[in-house]
Amino acid sequence: MTQISVVVPVFNEEESLPELTHWISRVMNAHGFSYEVILINDGSTDRSWEVIQQLSASNASLKGLNFTRNYGKSAALDAGFKRAVGDVVITMDADLQDSPDEIPGLFAMVSDGLDVVSGWKKERHDPISKTIPSKFFNGVTRWISGIQLHDFNCGLKAYRNKVVKNIHIYGEMHRYIPLLAKWNGFPKIGEKVVQHQARKYGYSKFGIERFLNGFLDLISVSFVHRYKKKPMHFFGLLGTLSFLTGFIITAWLIFEKIYGLSKGLKVREIVDQPLFFLALVAIIIGVQLFVTGFIAELMTSNQAKEAEYKIDEEINFDF
Repeated sequence: MTQISVVVPVFNEEESLPELTHWISRVMNAHGFSYEVILINDGSTDRSWEVIQQLSASNASLKGLNFTRNYGKSAALDAGFKRAVGDVVITMDADLQDSPDEIPGLFAMVSDGLDVVSGWKKERHDPISKTIPSKFFNGVTRWISGIQLHDFNCGLKAYRNKVVKNIHIYGEMHRYIPLLAKWNGFPKIGEKVVQHQARKYGYSKFGIERFLNGFLDLISVSFVHRYKKKPMHFFGLLGTLSFLTGFIITAWLIFEKIYGLSKGLKVREIVDQPLFFLALVAIIIGVQLFVTGFIAELMTSNQAKEAEYKIDEEINFDF
């Protein structure tokens, strides 16, 4: 039985891979863990895949997946999660900024009953251009999600195997795995202060755009969770409000004209009033929202989408 699966997305990290895998193996052997390391090459343009092939040839515990192109960290994690067999699944980045020495502590916390343990890089070796946006991002995410974690961005996390088998991540959703876990019935979420290493090789592959994409995905995942099963509750409510607003305004304009004519007053034509056209637009939008709701209801009955990534080659996996 495999106790731990370590899932590592890889993108242009050929220099760090030998040191990382040796470090992981040393920690695992020192604590007597049965383990596997799943390295997912996410379309690297350097020799990362060749290095993974060489390393896995001499260690059956090292397993490799090679994407046909770069699909992103979420896709890499999703592929690794699908193949992980360990009781506890631990994720970390390949750049050596996440310390494998944290693995025993993370494993112990999950073994003690937690569903998810998220690392917290309390002391970071990053420039201010990354730390300040990160703090703002984490604050907003805590407020929206209700999960009191200090560092949603930390790649070093641990999960019960059952958790990763019951979630699907895409886009920039890897930041919100604790949130997805909570919404899928795994609310026991903890946090562990972890060591943050200074980058030893290469440079960061993430830019400031990741925060914008992250916020958009946070809005998306929040919406999907609330209205995935009953989208008509959202679109129908908006459609009803819009339609009723337009209907009431139109009815009032008609009543006002009829009342004025009955009193012999001079009244404007309804179609000469800008308010009438606003009411007409509101009615049309209301109908469109209703139609959108019906279509969304039909779509929820479809099966889940296929994986949005293609795997070119796999190493050391048993089927």
